[in-house]
Amino acid sequence: MTGDKNINKIEFAKNKDAVDPLAQYRNEFYIGDKIYLDGNSLGLLSKRAEQSLMKVFHSWKEYGIDGWMKGDYPWFDLSQQLGKQLAPLVGAYESEVIVTGSTTVNIHQLISTFYKPTTSRNKILADDATFPSDIYALKSQIQLKSYHPKDALIQVKSKDGILYEDEIIEHMTDDISLIFLPSVLYRSGQILDIERLTQEAHKRGIQIGFDLCHSIGAVPHDLHKWDVDFAVWCNYKHINGGPGAVAGLYVNQKYFGKTPGIAGWFSSRKEIQFDMNHNLEAAVDAGAYEIGTPHVLSMAPLIGALEIFNEVGINNIRKKSLELTNYFIELIELELSQYKFKIVSPIEEEKRGAHILLEHEQSASICKALKSHGIIPDFRAPNFIRLGPVALYNSFYDIWKTVNVLKKIMEEEQYKNFDNTREIIA
Repeated sequence: MTGDKNINKIEFAKNKDAVDPLAQYRNEFYIGDKIYLDGNSLGLLSKRAEQSLMKVFHSWKEYGIDGWMKGDYPWFDLSQQLGKQLAPLVGAYESEVIVTGSTTVNIHQLISTFYKPTTSRNKILADDATFPSDIYALKSQIQLKSYHPKDALIQVKSKDGILYEDEIIEHMTDDISLIFLPSVLYRSGQILDIERLTQEAHKRGIQIGFDLCHSIGAVPHDLHKWDVDFAVWCNYKHINGGPGAVAGLYVNQKYFGKTPGIAGWFSSRKEIQFDMNHNLEAAVDAGAYEIGTPHVLSMAPLIGALEIFNEVGINNIRKKSLELTNYFIELIELELSQYKFKIVSPIEEEKRGAHILLEHEQSASICKALKSHGIIPDFRAPNFIRLGPVALYNSFYDIWKTVNVLKKIMEEEQYKNFDNTREIIA
């Protein structure tokens, strides 16, 4: 935290922006006249992502089916090429990462691969604060193995939006077959200690995987060094790959050669794929976990988006992200304490991801009021406001203005002009 007595002055924010080494990247994005604080749900379009999409689109126009092997970005191995660009963001070898599927499809793929229940070990350990899709997939996989979720799914309970690693470890009992947890909780923004949890799981002979959807592109990872077994993530939040962007997955190289739980044509070794053999010879890397033909046009923006990340570096992104959220917290505590806002996110930097969660009984109507001022937040039921500044395109002025607009909304009770109910898409 800064401790600067002038922190609530506009000059403070502008001075921070003037010396921000990442400030130039704001011009890479289509922001318009709004303050966009929902990048942890859907990142903004960058000019480079737009350009790479159009190049791939043009290759379809120019080459037709030959686009699989021709053009600036041949489609046939594009999943592998993008996996190489993503690998530094998760701390993995290039061969351990592939761009494929969606988050939920990849959860099904990897749980079906790693969940091998026995009579004595048949339970999956998860938590009650993770994103619903993860739980839907886990329950589905448990049922496919002829078990009942009531018996075989164990969910560690969160307390005030926070999970405690000690309690998770206490639940790593002899009947646990597999563990699947979020890296960052989508509501509170809490970071779990992936390294510690992985070590404790392996001490007990349990394999463990993580959902990185709310940390990828905002928080550094070292999955291979930590010996994480597998992970999945989406690429449309902090990565800015666009709505419906093809997702990603990681599988530790020690499992190369393992038969994928869900096999498909693109699981094959690339050099023999077009032999059309009915006996699958799966790729001996993360490519084994591809299933069907890749969604090329939904991968194309990632080419440009990831170019920016590898130019800036994830550690520089994390540094600015923490500065932005620290600034947010200090201003909220200074300017909004009398309006009954509660900061749910961890205050400690090492425990906080890239967004701030505020609790308020009028959260839905406050979000609508913010939108009326051109500030885009994110509402989460039942009474939470998520504010997700993105290091590549949000400024310190954005933070200063948001808090001052929030103060005006509360002082003038502008939120009373809006229903305190969520919109269909919150």
